[in-house]
Amino acid sequence: MMRAIKFLLKLAVYFILITVAWVGLYAIVPPPVTATMILDENGITKDWTSFSDISPNMARAVIAAEDSKFCSHNGFDTEAIQKAIERNAQGGRLRGGSTISQQVAKNAFLWQGGGFFRKGLEAYFTFLIETIWSKKRIMEVYLNIAETGIGTYGVQAGAQRYFRKDARDLTGIEAARIAAALPLPKKRAVNGASGFTRRYGNTIAARINVVKNEKLDSCIYK
Repeated sequence: MMRAIKFLLKLAVYFILITVAWVGLYAIVPPPVTATMILDENGITKDWTSFSDISPNMARAVIAAEDSKFCSHNGFDTEAIQKAIERNAQGGRLRGGSTISQQVAKNAFLWQGGGFFRKGLEAYFTFLIETIWSKKRIMEVYLNIAETGIGTYGVQAGAQRYFRKDARDLTGIEAARIAAALPLPKKRAVNGASGFTRRYGNTIAARINVVKNEKLDSCIYK
């Protein structure tokens, strides 16, 4: 019995050391590939771009669309999670309460899907990146590994695919269109968007200035 306990403790220590080192490495080195990319049958188009070469419109658009409390939470938005639980319990469209930090933890270190085990790992990696990385680094990684279309990853590749321009040159409405498609990039159109996606994109575009004026981006822009 004691031997089994010692083995499990040693295993836990190794796991912590390896994962802390892994997260620490990605604090300075771009993640070369993710599980989502590897499993994508449509191939991979990506082009890592430093945060300084991405339009502020893009970062503000994803804050407006995905995580308005990005700069003020520690990786978890308990209010958003509670609202998502209540909304889903009422039988409406299923919605998640994941923050940008949680999405980075999932996209960079884990795999898509649900289950308590994966969610537990997601929470663990979210804690690590919030502890080891800066908020700017979290946003930089998010904007480079998020799926922005079929076989397309990162906002630079998305900007080239949809608008034939670099991410640094994205206008507010263009950034908003990409942000509107992020939850379902394989199903929501960016160019020629209509219906809900178009309306949602317009709403995000209007919120970009709100994010700037209310300093909801203060942790990434001084």
